[in-house]
Amino acid sequence: MPVQQIDTAVHREVIQKLSEKLKANYVFPDVAEQICVRLQKQLDNGDYAHLTNGKHFAYTLTKLLQSVNQDEHLWVRWHPDPLPDDEGSLLRNEERIVALREQARLENYGIHKVERLAGNVGCVDIRYFYRPSLGSGETAVSAMNFLTHTNALVIDLRQCRGGNPGMVALISSYFFDGEPTHLNSLYWRDEDFTQQYWTLPYVPGQRYGDKPVYLLTSPTTFSAGEEFAYNLQTRQRATLIGEAAGGAAHPGSPFCLHPHFEAFIPLGKAINPITNDNWEGRGVIPDIAITPEKALSAAYRLALGSIIESIGKPLSHPLAKLLDEAQAALAKIDVHSE
Repeated sequence: MPVQQIDTAVHREVIQKLSEKLKANYVFPDVAEQICVRLQKQLDNGDYAHLTNGKHFAYTLTKLLQSVNQDEHLWVRWHPDPLPDDEGSLLRNEERIVALREQARLENYGIHKVERLAGNVGCVDIRYFYRPSLGSGETAVSAMNFLTHTNALVIDLRQCRGGNPGMVALISSYFFDGEPTHLNSLYWRDEDFTQQYWTLPYVPGQRYGDKPVYLLTSPTTFSAGEEFAYNLQTRQRATLIGEAAGGAAHPGSPFCLHPHFEAFIPLGKAINPITNDNWEGRGVIPDIAITPEKALSAAYRLALGSIIESIGKPLSHPLAKLLDEAQAALAKIDVHSE
């Protein structure tokens, strides 16, 4: 049976290892020191003595870690089954890698829906930016090629949990011309190294051009989803609609603290080339603030309006037909909002 109960010896072991990992790896050394002082003080005061359930202990530690500077990438998790015991094996563990590949495939590599809405508005629902090496690149390219002939695009990030900056760069590349554009940088404390991410000089298929793009955000929008939104917003390539995103801009790595306890510790921080800042703690702030439930309708209305305006007086039968379709869709939205 999986281990359920823990004691004060486990408390001491986990906190000692957690403090060591924080001091050696956390991207903000001064904050790491503050956290470690608080961890030790609460341990000495016996504040954890009543926590005999591993899951509850991990939750309590996570609340403390995040209370210092609201870093939602900083957490502790309890596992009922033993973790690999060698350093770094959490990243290299073959079972985890196989499971991640299967999860990515079953989630259609994070792209849950691609469709053409009435009025020739494209819509794509991205729930996760899976690493291209997992096989997600082909799916992303197929989605973008499906959308390339729409006149405006809505990208739904309201349920996007995060992902990989390489996939963010790949999809972003469709919204810029062939000249590489600097999207974001990541500074890594452990190597004292800054890694840059740029749009690609070549993409399979056609780029989306300068057609209108609307991004939907919510408090659930997290990490790489926020980076994608922040990158396009700061480059004035998209209009953000919804509520402020989660506020997590510090990528990191898992560490084993104990056979049943894992920590995730941010090793780096995002640095946007336009703002020289990031969205940590405050989230990506939308251009148009509205509840997430109403964000899609609001974006769709704006997209249709832009299409109707761009058509003007139609010069061909296909454009006249599209104008009628867009006007009918807009009227339907207005009726439903009354």
